[in-house]
Amino acid sequence: MAVETAIESKKRLVTLPARPEPIRVSVDETAVIVIDMQNAYASPGGYLDLAGFDIGGAAKVIEQSAKVLDAARAAGMPVVYFQNGWDADYVEAGGPGSPNFHKSNALKTMRARPELQGQLLSRGGWDYALVEALAPKPGDIVLPKTRYSGFFNSQLDSVLRARGIRNLVFVGIATNVCVESTLRDGFFLEYFGVLLEDATHQAGPEFLQKATIYNVETFFGWVSTVADFCGAFGQIGE
Repeated sequence: MAVETAIESKKRLVTLPARPEPIRVSVDETAVIVIDMQNAYASPGGYLDLAGFDIGGAAKVIEQSAKVLDAARAAGMPVVYFQNGWDADYVEAGGPGSPNFHKSNALKTMRARPELQGQLLSRGGWDYALVEALAPKPGDIVLPKTRYSGFFNSQLDSVLRARGIRNLVFVGIATNVCVESTLRDGFFLEYFGVLLEDATHQAGPEFLQKATIYNVETFFGWVSTVADFCGAFGQIGE
């Protein structure tokens, strides 16, 4: 066992089972990042459902994420929610001069189906709202984002650094888009990212989930499970 420094001995340290190897972290330097658990991505009648994506795995992600959030709050860890979307006029979406205008499936769906204009991922609407089963609790942080990555043009970095956070545990949708984009950007900003593979869900074929898991554990971070997270951090809250 490695000898702990004087500073480390004052921290609440846990070893989280993960791939490619276990990662030892301070509970007080760790936050859970909840990516886009909105009706748009997880509810029947939401944007993904209307755009033709399979949301069959979303219910399981909600169930598993709830376990993670309970364990995190009990341990005194910050919980940060993201809501993806734009203003009612979609000015923040970028317009034709932005790649986002051309690649966002929500925007493309509304152009193909004009009757949906203003309904998908519009701030303040049902589609934009977080799913009821994962409603934030007092003390949780909710941040808006206008692109895939939660670090882009948001307050996330300053919110985390102000709290001394260095380790980010990810749950949410979609693994291969917004989750991976945020974890990757965190890597470049010197955050240690952990993806909980059974509390995330891909937008599209199953192989996309496997590809993201491979990318994370090989190049950008660590991959763990809900049971291992709750087992490691649940001891702190007891």
